Amino acid sequence: MRPQTMPREEGRDAAMTSAPANGNNAGPPQQQVPGGLPPQHVVRRTRIGGMWIAAALFALVLLLLLIFILENGQRVNIGYFGAHGHLPLGVALLLAAVLGVLLVVIPGTGRIVQLRITARRHRGIDARRPADTQAASVQQAEGSEPDQS
Repeated sequence: MRPQTMPREEGRDAAMTSAPANGNNAGPPQQQVPGGLPPQHVVRRTRIGGMWIAAALFALVLLLLLIFILENGQRVNIGYFGAHGHLPLGVALLLAAVLGVLLVVIPGTGRIVQLRITARRHRGIDARRPADTQAASVQQAEGSEPDQS
């Protein structure tokens, strides 16, 4: 079954998507986005919108962790390298999970820092490269001979 499309309306709504009256059509013709909306009516995702989604998911995870801790309140004996103590089971499991995440995050952060330093060093080398060398490398990449004037 094909979706029905609305007939093009004349008047005020048509003026919003038509070419300028002075004949100055600076851009390419507008493409219709799937769903029938012109591109200027489509709202793109933003970083703030992504942060709202992340905050909502984070709050949901915290709520689930709180429920987990409250339901696992039995006291257990914990021993680690000679240190002994008593903790609620939910807290002990959460602590173990957090320490496990730190075992992954700390080396990962070191690697990211290492890669950023290397990238910064390469950007500096590329910036110091003479302009004619860059132009020759661009022309070689395009498959043409460099100008010899």
